[in-house]
Amino acid sequence: MLDKILSTKKQEIQALTLPEQADVPYYSLKNALAAEKEKIQVIAEVKKASPSKGVIRNPFHPVEIAKSYESGGAAALSVLTDVSYFQGNRDYLTAIKKAVGLPVLRKDFIIEDIQIQESKRMGADAILLIAAALEPKKLYELYQSAEEQGLEVLVEFHSKQELENVLHVFEPAIIGINNRDLKTFETSLMVTEQLHDDVPSHSLIVSESGIHTYRDLVYVQDAGAKAVLVGESLMKQDDVEKALRHLKGA
Repeated sequence: MLDKILSTKKQEIQALTLPEQADVPYYSLKNALAAEKEKIQVIAEVKKASPSKGVIRNPFHPVEIAKSYESGGAAALSVLTDVSYFQGNRDYLTAIKKAVGLPVLRKDFIIEDIQIQESKRMGADAILLIAAALEPKKLYELYQSAEEQGLEVLVEFHSKQELENVLHVFEPAIIGINNRDLKTFETSLMVTEQLHDDVPSHSLIVSESGIHTYRDLVYVQDAGAKAVLVGESLMKQDDVEKALRHLKGA
């Protein structure tokens, strides 16, 4: 599936035009996630669909969802902008940035510099770079380009090998550990626990996938995560603000 998505993305990039620069304030994702030392933070995801599950939320009102997340105590937001496989849109991100006062991570499959320029213009505070999708040197080039353009980067890993390969080149400031196996699609929170010891001490860990309950939150916090990224389990709930508060233990 990743190969298929990346093939489509390469075609989309050929026709990509840059939007006008959005008139929005910018925020630090890392500062928001590190704000409270003893408390794990939540990046709440605005996500309509996925390739494996189809449509997750219908009707889908991204700005209303974002506002509810902000009220529910999210430290930051993640917004899907991939059109072909996740039914996202870059306009969703811009509209959300104008409506809330939280850092926003652009969740997409970024493989070329023009997408970083696009991310900045649409108002993203940070972008996602996926280790499974990029050679380590190419990933580092995009990471540096993002930083030069004032964007932070969450670098996502699925395995110890991916992490080791990238750490031979550089040490990302924010490391996402995805608990989902790309081959089997099974999820296990133990992945965060297993990779924790290999993460540089100054890097902030975000645990992704498989987070459904407050108990899950506590588990990955004990495993070394400073934040979690949660999408599907919140998107399935009628009241996402209430669901987020419940996830956080309220």
